[in-house]
Amino acid sequence: MRDADVIIVGAGAAGLSLARYLTASAGPGRRVPSVTVVEPPPGPSRSRPRTWCFWEEGEGRNDEFVSASWQHTRIRDADGRPITGTSPYRYKMIRSEHYLPALTEQLTAHDGFQHVSATVTAITDGPHGARVIGVDAQGRTVDLVGRWAFDSRPPRPLPAARTTLFQHFLGHFVETSTDRFDASVADLMDFRTPQPAGGLSFAYVLPFSPRHALVEYTEFSPRPLTKAAYEAALDHYTRRIRPLGPYTVTGTEHGVIPMTDASFARRHGRSVFAIGTAGGATRPATGYTFATIQRQSAAIAEACRSGRRPLPPRAHKRRHLTMDAAWLRALASGRIDGPAFFTRLFADNPLPHVLSFLQGTSTPLQDMRLGLHCPVAAMTHSLAELPLLPRRAAPAHHTGTPSTLPGKSPH
Repeated sequence: MRDADVIIVGAGAAGLSLARYLTASAGPGRRVPSVTVVEPPPGPSRSRPRTWCFWEEGEGRNDEFVSASWQHTRIRDADGRPITGTSPYRYKMIRSEHYLPALTEQLTAHDGFQHVSATVTAITDGPHGARVIGVDAQGRTVDLVGRWAFDSRPPRPLPAARTTLFQHFLGHFVETSTDRFDASVADLMDFRTPQPAGGLSFAYVLPFSPRHALVEYTEFSPRPLTKAAYEAALDHYTRRIRPLGPYTVTGTEHGVIPMTDASFARRHGRSVFAIGTAGGATRPATGYTFATIQRQSAAIAEACRSGRRPLPPRAHKRRHLTMDAAWLRALASGRIDGPAFFTRLFADNPLPHVLSFLQGTSTPLQDMRLGLHCPVAAMTHSLAELPLLPRRAAPAHHTGTPSTLPGKSPH
């Protein structure tokens, strides 16, 4: 006997998004599957709050959860020159402290949904589907059986790869004493920050009002920094590069996201599948994941309702993964200057084409045109050597989605 049609391990964006699609109205003659979501009891095993950002044209399925959005974006080159643009896409931000509780409340209204609090220790194939075993807060064994199981936990360790960098960052949610921000413009990359070897760095500023913003220091590099180093970089940016004057830090966001050309297995057994970052949803060259999670979730739900094996679809097109792999290799080897690369990409191409490429919806012709504005020799060299490079185990750093830490005292 099965406990549910579908068991989802993890109640983050990937897990709850899939549960939401699965429990949505299926239409006449189509059955809505029963769903069980398993997440760890409150404590250090649970992910801290975080934010997710993505581009979207027009209204979207998650608009009710969007806490801020921007029609205008800006890049600043190493000398501070701005590159601004407008496109049909809006840059939208969702905060997990609003999104996840709201989704959970919606899901609990469905008769076929249940939530189980347990730390999962094993997911295996069984004679009746997938078997999920865990331990609850009282130390009791939890043993569940479902037709299908989907594991959204971040992969540890990462699969072997030719190139592995990490996108790692520390951000401050700040409140300034005077107006310091233009709330209509999101600064995606400000390259006036000191640049690391074999990578790049930038400041990322999402303003919510003239006095409120998320100000983040971000690096793409082989290893994360110490907390003191992140704090020093943010202090340098907010005092010397873009002075904010007196301000208060109301919260902090820290994250480490893998940027790798590793191959992520989407299937771990006859009835066991991987979703989210574990299933390859994270774009190697950008770290963006949320929009891909939505596409994967919709496809899986459709397969389940149609009675087909719900293998998660490939998260990204092969040509985009190949281009990302070449770019990662060129950046890690020092063949390209990261800030100059992105500055030229945004300056020399229509913004809609750039954003379409970054979110994986660009056409082959658009990709070819973008490629003509890249360092052709460096990228061609990196692309040609990919088949010759061995895949090695990634460094043993924590990987996953961003986390938000408690607020700090006035700065």
